[in-house]
Amino acid sequence: MLAPLRYAAFRRLAAGRLVNMVGNAVAPVALAFAVLDLTGSVRDLGLVVGARSLMNVLFVLFGGVLADRVPRRLVLVGSNLLGALTQAAVAALVLTGTATIPLLLALGAANGVVSALAQPASAAATPQTVPAELIQPANAIIRLGMNAGMIGGAALGGLLVAAVGPGWGLAVDAFTFVLAAVAFAGVRVPAARGGDVRTGIVADLREGWTEFAARTWVWVVVLGFMVLNAALTGGVSVLGPAVADATIGRSAWGLVLAAQTVGMVVGGIVALRIRVRRLLLLGVACMFAESLLLLGLALTPTLVALVAAAVAVGIAVEQFSVAWETSIAQHVPVDRLARVYSYDMLGSFVAIPLGQVAVGPVAAVVGTRDTLLILAVLVVLSVLGMVASRAVRRLEASTPGA
Repeated sequence: MLAPLRYAAFRRLAAGRLVNMVGNAVAPVALAFAVLDLTGSVRDLGLVVGARSLMNVLFVLFGGVLADRVPRRLVLVGSNLLGALTQAAVAALVLTGTATIPLLLALGAANGVVSALAQPASAAATPQTVPAELIQPANAIIRLGMNAGMIGGAALGGLLVAAVGPGWGLAVDAFTFVLAAVAFAGVRVPAARGGDVRTGIVADLREGWTEFAARTWVWVVVLGFMVLNAALTGGVSVLGPAVADATIGRSAWGLVLAAQTVGMVVGGIVALRIRVRRLLLLGVACMFAESLLLLGLALTPTLVALVAAAVAVGIAVEQFSVAWETSIAQHVPVDRLARVYSYDMLGSFVAIPLGQVAVGPVAAVVGTRDTLLILAVLVVLSVLGMVASRAVRRLEASTPGA
């Protein structure tokens, strides 16, 4: 199970992604309280966070092109150093009392661009660090580390904000970017593209789209997750806190979210051991469990029911995540892998803001309970749509020598 850790490049990559996740978990906690301390406005916080998300979506395709053109180690090191600079600037502004919403918007947008450059490169680097037969356990180990980093980072962020203030939390986040850059510097793998081939960005994007569109199972799953992610984030991140306020309370809602992360850790351990031929079909089918938390919020908003649903959701998410990343890595040429990942990220995440914005007005018209039930139905229908695809059902995990 732990065989991928024998390879130095993989150990460095896994360490860098773990440290990145620690910082990514610290940052939202620190930034939220920094903005609230500055203006007390939830609207301002939404603008600052939204600016980062928008830039991330707009530039992720360029990040895929860059990661297939330039050695991925250089992309990872460079983007993390730039991330350190942007977050250090935010920390300095907060600590010196000179922060303003326009400055935070600009730096948040810059950090979103940097993140867009790093995401396809980090996802595409994994299959270059281990032999083909170890791609699945390698992905599972990375996911385990990232989930552990998420748990530790969220706890660390809360402690830092409470003990020394949000500015120092942002400073710690900047330092994690530096540590990640050091780790990624040791990820020495062959360049994705051989020779001196030089094409334009548009041609590279077209080539990546051809690879993406040529595989029915890829675009079917991405379309399914466009709907699923919009429904799930709207229901859980927007309506979930409102239901919790009226039923189990805010502290208990925190326990529910923590339970989902625990489920993800358990799911990562399970994914290390699973060996099936139809790995993608298993991962997609597991996503039926995503409806459980929405149904729990709508029908039985008790702590026991919601914690159980959250654990099940976390376990299911990890089965899909490992299956998806393994399938992509095994069936897409390495020199085009980052671009396919970038189209995947764009399609899967582009509808999330729409779901978050639309769910409130819909709930105001039809009611929170009925909206949650509608969202649960959308999740089930999206999974049924993916499973109905013959290409998804028949895709087989590669074996050594295949």
